Amino acid sequence: MADLLTVNKSPFEKNSLELAIKYSQPGSAILLIEDGVYGAMKGTVAEAMVKGAMGDKKMYALKSDLKARAIKDDRVIDGVEVVDYAGFVDLVEANDKVQAWL
Repeated sequence: MADLLTVNKSPFEKNSLELAIKYSQPGSAILLIEDGVYGAMKGTVAEAMVKGAMGDKKMYALKSDLKARAIKDDRVIDGVEVVDYAGFVDLVEANDKVQAWL
């Protein structure tokens, strides 16, 4: 089984998302939470990096954090799956370990 990596920092302030993508293994899941959800937005400099990662990794964004930052579903990069808290729990259960990238 793969790992779940959580990223809670904006890709415009820290390189946590870039490093999580770089050091994650194929098949890993990356969940964007808190300010990390800014990395799931279309039309930003992070979009190409996220799309490139989706070749062998699954990308997720937490719905409540998107909503709290007024990021509507139509602004989320195609292929990034939006999950609720129950989906977050499902990801934790489905993966061998969880690693937070701060």
